[in-house]
Amino acid sequence: MSDQCNHDCENCSSKCPSGIEKEQPHVLSTIDKVYAVVSGKGGVGKSLVTGLLAVETQRKNMRAAVLDADITGPSIPKMFGATAQAMSTEDGILPVMSKGGVQIISINNMLENETDPVIWRGPMIAGVVKQFWTDVIWQDVDYMFVDMPPGTGDVPLTVMQSLPINGIIVVTSPQELVGMIVQKAVKMAEAMHVPVVGLVENMSYFECPDCGKRHAIFGESHLEQIAAKYGIPHTARLPIDPEFARLADKGDIETTTHHELADLADAL
Repeated sequence: MSDQCNHDCENCSSKCPSGIEKEQPHVLSTIDKVYAVVSGKGGVGKSLVTGLLAVETQRKNMRAAVLDADITGPSIPKMFGATAQAMSTEDGILPVMSKGGVQIISINNMLENETDPVIWRGPMIAGVVKQFWTDVIWQDVDYMFVDMPPGTGDVPLTVMQSLPINGIIVVTSPQELVGMIVQKAVKMAEAMHVPVVGLVENMSYFECPDCGKRHAIFGESHLEQIAAKYGIPHTARLPIDPEFARLADKGDIETTTHHELADLADAL
């Protein structure tokens, strides 16, 4: 255990599962709150939600950072137009800054070519995620968002065990099977003693640009029922909007006019 441990596990904010000590950030880093963005399956828009939460945080005059823990499917640098290679000093690695001031680190900031595949086994991938926390000099971060790979495998386990996570945000889509997917994420969070603080339903509806009517393309929403069932305090819905894809592809996600996650950012 850490030298600072008072052995009062029930009242400890770190909540180290099974006595696992949290990794310490770089000695020059200053990080206040850390939230992990998770999903039980791929393709539901987890990286989009991560990016939009960082954008909303910056707009509230807070300093935001994104740790891209999706090592085999990184998309955060392109979304923010922060595709430069991370620079190293004798002290450590410096995160790449987006145009709006979001601090970002991703495996794509380490590769010579962003299209190079990462063909590594789980333990090596988990080790790199730890290094993003311990070796990167995060500067005066108010809110860090960790973009997780889908599922409950090595990386989500490493992040929840090793980083001082203040809470997780679960990203879903409207399909009926989402209840099962959310339950898996909630149960993992409970096992790791991490609270689920938000539930975001992506692709919740499509709003007709001509008449303004909303259409539930992927089925009716179950957001409130699921949140109530699992005691998740904050919810948000994101529409189907080609603008998201256009801005992400251009590296201009920080110019979005969408504010559906503003209330969730306030709650955090």
